[in-house]
Amino acid sequence: MEEIATNIKKAIITSYMHYVLENEKKPHNVFKFAKENDMSESDFYAHFPSFEELEKEIFCEFFTQSLGLLEKNEEYQTFDAQNKLLSFYYTFFEILTKNRSYVLHAIKSDKMKGLGVTKRLGKHFKQFIHSIDIETMTIPEDRLNSFKDKSIAEAYWGQFAFIMGYWERDTSPSFEKTDILIEKLVNTAFQLQDIKPLESVLDLGKFLFKELRK
Repeated sequence: MEEIATNIKKAIITSYMHYVLENEKKPHNVFKFAKENDMSESDFYAHFPSFEELEKEIFCEFFTQSLGLLEKNEEYQTFDAQNKLLSFYYTFFEILTKNRSYVLHAIKSDKMKGLGVTKRLGKHFKQFIHSIDIETMTIPEDRLNSFKDKSIAEAYWGQFAFIMGYWERDTSPSFEKTDILIEKLVNTAFQLQDIKPLESVLDLGKFLFKELRK
C-alpha cells in the first residue's frame, strides 16, 4: 500500500510539472486537473491539500531523491562530512538540472507570489546538515553548543541558497561553473573550520570576483 501511495504521489507531481510547463500556469482547479490525468479528486487530496502545497513539496521530493540515491551508494556511507556534503550538492543540482525548466518557472513564480516553495526544503536541508556531524570547535556549555549547531545549519543553508542563485544564472556548458563554485565553497567552509583559510579564501575570492563582474 505504501508503495502504491508513493507512486500516486510521484505521478501527481509529474503531471503537475508537465501541466505547468505546457501551459505556463498552474491548473485552474483540482477537479479539472484530476480528470485530465485519469485520477479522482480524492487521489489528489490524499496527498496534497492544494496546488500551493504541492509546489512546496516538489522541492522536497528533489531532496528525497538525492538522499535516496546517495544512501544506495555504499561508498557514500564511508565519507566524512565534507565529502557527504559535496556528494549531496552534486547529486541535488544534477536533479535540479534535469528539471531546470520547471525549477526556473517555480522560482520566478515564487518571487512574484511569495509562496516560499523552498522554505520546507530548508528544514530538510538543515536536518541533513545536523545528520552528517560536521566537526567544529567544542564549547564547554550545552546551551552554547545548541546555539552553535543551529548557527552552522543556518550558515550552510545560506551557502545552499547562494549556490542555487548562482545555478539559476549559470550559462556555462553543463553548468560546470556551478560545480566549481560548489567545490570551492565547501572546501573553503571546511578549511575555515580547521583554521586553514587563507589559500582557499583567496581562491574563492578570485573566482567570485571574476564571475560577479560579468
